[in-house]
Amino acid sequence: MSHSSLAVIHPEAQIGQNVTIGPFAVIEKDVIIGDNCHIYSHAVILNGARIGNNCTIFPNAVIAGIPQDLKFRGEDSIAEIGNNTTIRECVTVNRGTASRGKTVVGSNCLLMAYSHIAHDCILKDNIIIGNATQLAGEVEVEDHAIISGGCLVHQFVRISSHVMIQGGSRIGKDIPPYTLIGREPIVYCGINIVGLRRRGFTNEQVFLIQDIYRTLYTRGLNNSEALRCIETEYSPSIERDLILNFIKSSTRGIVRGSIDE
Repeated sequence: MSHSSLAVIHPEAQIGQNVTIGPFAVIEKDVIIGDNCHIYSHAVILNGARIGNNCTIFPNAVIAGIPQDLKFRGEDSIAEIGNNTTIRECVTVNRGTASRGKTVVGSNCLLMAYSHIAHDCILKDNIIIGNATQLAGEVEVEDHAIISGGCLVHQFVRISSHVMIQGGSRIGKDIPPYTLIGREPIVYCGINIVGLRRRGFTNEQVFLIQDIYRTLYTRGLNNSEALRCIETEYSPSIERDLILNFIKSSTRGIVRGSIDE
């Protein structure tokens, strides 16, 4: 470990091999940091932080701050960060409450400056959270989602995989997989073709996803009717089943279609 003599590191904190800690960083007692991490000056790593390998935490980020939840009563909980994740300046990741006991940010994620991950959020892998985007409590975000800068995400919202959400969006409904979301108020604007191409989706997969969402959003059907059509008109596949299961399990309801369609 290489650390500045000006850093404040509790002697019982568990810190891995080849970790660099800058001056005026603070690391409390109940902290675990994996190998090959870089903790910059003035970063604050509080009790309950569990940080994986190869992570970079920039100045003034705060990991495992107590939840901003009036129901919190000081219970033990954690904030877990996966491997290869970058946390930029002034990001805050609060630890969990009795509801889930933990807040989780997965591996290979990028949390840009001033973003906030509230208590009991669950973020999977390969996610990008844009500058100043704010996630309220118990939000769930699936793999490869991109939430652009300045977004506000209501508590309990679920954002599925491979989505792209326009900057400045206010998100109060669940966002189904593979979609491109934008405008004000937010609506379905198509599928995230660029993201899918970058991740190796074939033409056949892209066309299937497009066709399923045409059934959902452009045939004048309500959700129940559209789901029945999707089940009967399309053979089982990973893409079809992910869309179906996400919509069926939504308790908040999904984002609406564009009025232009």
